[in-house]
Amino acid sequence: VQLQASGGGLVQAGGSLRLSCAASGLTISKYAMGWFRQAPGTERGFVASINWSGGSANYADSVKGRFTISRDNARNTVYLQMNSLKPEDTAVYYCAVDYSPYGTTQKIAREYDYWGQGTLVTVSS
Repeated sequence: VQLQASGGGLVQAGGSLRLSCAASGLTISKYAMGWFRQAPGTERGFVASINWSGGSANYADSVKGRFTISRDNARNTVYLQMNSLKPEDTAVYYCAVDYSPYGTTQKIAREYDYWGQGTLVTVSS
């Protein structure tokens, strides 16, 4: 199983980025997916999660109203649209899959079974 995260980069505060996470070695359509982030010197923290169908999503309070998680099961890909970015959003962003069929969305990292390599997002002030 491989999760390939992409789309990170350098952006000014107030700008937008869209992260993608393409899966190979498994079909994600039965599984909840999540995005987490880790800034230097901090623990990996929850950002957003989406259930297997895309009908339910959860967000960290810090990103509600600014970030949107979505998925395209036909493309085996999950996305994170990030708008109104702030310097405090600077981190390495990781995607992950909860390998429990038709499970609910999870906010806890240990509930996820496979992780991507991360993509760096840097927001300048």
